[in-house]
Amino acid sequence: MDVTVGKILFTEEQIRERAKALAKKINEDYKGESVYLVGTLRGALVWMADLMKELELNTEIDFIVASSYQGTDTTGVVTIKKDIEGDVSGKNVIIVEDIVDTGTTLFKLLDYFKGRGAKSVEICSMLNKPSRRRAPVSPKYNGFEIDDLFVIGYGLDYNQKFRNLPYVGVAELR
Repeated sequence: MDVTVGKILFTEEQIRERAKALAKKINEDYKGESVYLVGTLRGALVWMADLMKELELNTEIDFIVASSYQGTDTTGVVTIKKDIEGDVSGKNVIIVEDIVDTGTTLFKLLDYFKGRGAKSVEICSMLNKPSRRRAPVSPKYNGFEIDDLFVIGYGLDYNQKFRNLPYVGVAELR
């Protein structure tokens, strides 16, 4: 199957402006406190970099690899392939996600970090696709809401390709 970029949904400038606006809200919500950002690899890397550059808080970062997908569909079983290295006990955890789709993985991660003693756990997502939701999760910090489209770029991939695009576009499969 061949993939090309169709319509560009969000430019680099739009995404960075949204990251700046969400960071401002996070700065207000956690004023006088610190945050522990947990990026979901690999997709959230670019988004997380934009977001954290705008935070004025004492900020720790870490990464986790967790998945409920096999190919393009969810199995419903969440596997943690790489855990965080730090201790989240008593900390304000913000899971930084590229896209909230079915919510299955994030539902598990919210519970996982609460179970490890986090003071609070929230989600900051670049993209939100509520039409596909299967688990009761909703990002507190939401970049952009999108329809049920397969998107690539700005960290999002198709078979590990297209992550480096400086925008989010619709993948056209041929």
